[in-house]
Amino acid sequence: MARVKFTDSDVALVARMMRAEAEGEGKQGMLYVGNVITNRAVADCLDFKEVRTIRQVIYQVQGGNYSFEAVQKGNLFYNRARSVEKNLARKTLTSWREHPAKYALWYFNPYAPCPPTWYDQPFSGQFKQHCYYEPIAGTCASVYS
Repeated sequence: MARVKFTDSDVALVARMMRAEAEGEGKQGMLYVGNVITNRAVADCLDFKEVRTIRQVIYQVQGGNYSFEAVQKGNLFYNRARSVEKNLARKTLTSWREHPAKYALWYFNPYAPCPPTWYDQPFSGQFKQHCYYEPIAGTCASVYS
């Protein structure tokens, strides 16, 4: 059973986001970005209480801006999804989860060493240029299920 309900349109959205945010980090890096997207859709906590669909995750606005820089700035996000990224998107939407993004709800590229926390959430690990952060233990049980 899939971790979150999704349509072919959702697969394309996740694929475009994965490519736009992490193409330079290869398939593994793109899968980690997909983990964060999927985790946000299943999270029933923090900034993600009202976010249940992939579309809501991708287009969520926080603090007056889109949550994902790729949506904000356009770059590769507005290109068509390619089959390789679609396959990766399906993989992460259905079941694939791996450290450091296994339970992560946030990631970013600090262009410097990863800080130990991000908005008070603990660092879970790094892959290439991206730092991943998961919720404080006990604050978001839905992500850990």
